[in-house]
Amino acid sequence: MFRTEYSSPLGVLTLAAENGELKGLWMEGQKYFGAGLALEPGDDPAFRAAGRWLDSYFRGERPGMEGLTLSPEGTPFRREVWELLLEIPYGEVTSYGELAARLAERTGRTVTARAVGGAVGHNPISIIIPCHRVLGADGSLTGYAGGVERKSWLLRHEGAPADR
Repeated sequence: MFRTEYSSPLGVLTLAAENGELKGLWMEGQKYFGAGLALEPGDDPAFRAAGRWLDSYFRGERPGMEGLTLSPEGTPFRREVWELLLEIPYGEVTSYGELAARLAERTGRTVTARAVGGAVGHNPISIIIPCHRVLGADGSLTGYAGGVERKSWLLRHEGAPADR
């Protein structure tokens, strides 16, 4: 699996890809950085697509997912949660509890906010899969693997409420 770096307003981002699929996007010092993936410097078409997406995003635009193939590695439960994250609109926020309720409604299984929080925290494709749009039940900026300061920056950048 190949890796490359992208300079952003939040610092250097490391991207991982394989066969045209984006596998990871991490901030410097982020928890679960690389998540055990063997990353070698190299090139992959997914890097160009992700770079265009990030350029657009950091210009304050609302980039679509066209041309991006996301392929995060994780358990089926985590992938279900990450799919829900992709449904949170730009500039809006939700809570771990609200995500748990939506997932329970879809699957018919009881899901706790804590379990959802664990999956959100292990999201390997930061920013593009918008885990920063999830707040605590009280509206607090809890649990961001990239750091609360970066979560706050991303929410302000999108014009989202940083608390509710």
